[in-house]
Amino acid sequence: MMRRALIPALLLLATPVAAQVALPRVTDIVNDTLRGVTDAVRAAPELPSAVVALAQARLDRITAVLRDHRTELARDDHGDPARAGTVLVGDPDDALVAAATSAGFVLAERGALEGLDIGYARFDVPRGKSLVDGLRTMRRLAKGHDVSADQVHFESGAVAGAVTSGMTATQASVSGAIGMIDGGVATVAGPVTQRGFAAGAPSPDNHGTAIASLLIGGGGVRGAAIGARLYAADVYGKDAAGGNALAIAKALAWLASERVPVTVVSLVGPANPLLARVVQAVQARGMIVVAAVGNDGPAAPPSYPASYPGVIAVTGVDGRGRALIEAGRALHLDYAAPGADMLAANAQGRGAAVRGTSFAAPLVAARLARFVGGGKAAALKAVDGEARKATPASRYGRGIVCESCRTPAK
Repeated sequence: MMRRALIPALLLLATPVAAQVALPRVTDIVNDTLRGVTDAVRAAPELPSAVVALAQARLDRITAVLRDHRTELARDDHGDPARAGTVLVGDPDDALVAAATSAGFVLAERGALEGLDIGYARFDVPRGKSLVDGLRTMRRLAKGHDVSADQVHFESGAVAGAVTSGMTATQASVSGAIGMIDGGVATVAGPVTQRGFAAGAPSPDNHGTAIASLLIGGGGVRGAAIGARLYAADVYGKDAAGGNALAIAKALAWLASERVPVTVVSLVGPANPLLARVVQAVQARGMIVVAAVGNDGPAAPPSYPASYPGVIAVTGVDGRGRALIEAGRALHLDYAAPGADMLAANAQGRGAAVRGTSFAAPLVAARLARFVGGGKAAALKAVDGEARKATPASRYGRGIVCESCRTPAK
């Protein structure tokens, strides 16, 4: 699948890392991006040469995946990978739909996100037009409405081969529910309610099952939120353009309708106006959204949804409490948690070595879920109180959480 090509197994620092965001638009922008990375490294000599390699690897992988999936993916007008030939419009009215149809757009889907009073329409661009041309045309027609591509988001961690668990992690139980938006979930240790938001979903995969096991247990991994009912939204399924913004928006709306108090999103992509509105709306309804910062290194563009206001942005640390060299960045950083030198379950139900900020985010979500009964402010205060302070804050946020939650290999 397309997203697999973007997520090599970064289990040693020498291996490539997961690529997620910011595709250059054309060759001159590629060159500008690389020059910017070089300038940043020269201005900060303490950054290792691996930062440059991470930036280059991200560009190379995204270029390759677009080449290999030309019918499913295309560059949008910001250079980000998106579903080919698809334009999203927020809160369309009948007049706009009629005008777009007259201009050659085909209405593929129109609706309102579950319980959030946010309308949307998905249009196919006119025959013969590129995605970029379609976006420009729609923006002229839809003044006053948000118009965007349906950008895709990618997993921010890798699952390697199966390993025997040492089973020494010490986690606390959590009552109630916790949510995740990711790939599909295979059998894990606790109750799961699963729903698909992509073609062929739900379809169990390694990454989704790993996140689920870190929450509620499985594969010799004791979850950090054992006892909770897991609500799992699969936004990938068998869709080559899975993980798109509209699928994530629908998944968030579903979880909000189920009154899930904390949701973890271990995926990263570019900013999207429809998804930004949905994140704001579910937060207004009381949901805490936790997201990974990605694995493209400190020179990468800010990742989303971690960078949306109010979202709890999480980075990862290794077994010695050091920030992962490949950790990406967000516009703010809240916490760090174990993201390497640890196990999670794979889709075959066995413990597997994992690495990436993906696997830190569910541990923070689990701690917040334990205290969420008193509201977001109280939960954050409680987690702040148990976080181990580390410096600089730009790499560890308000501290390292859930260090005892790591399940080591034997």
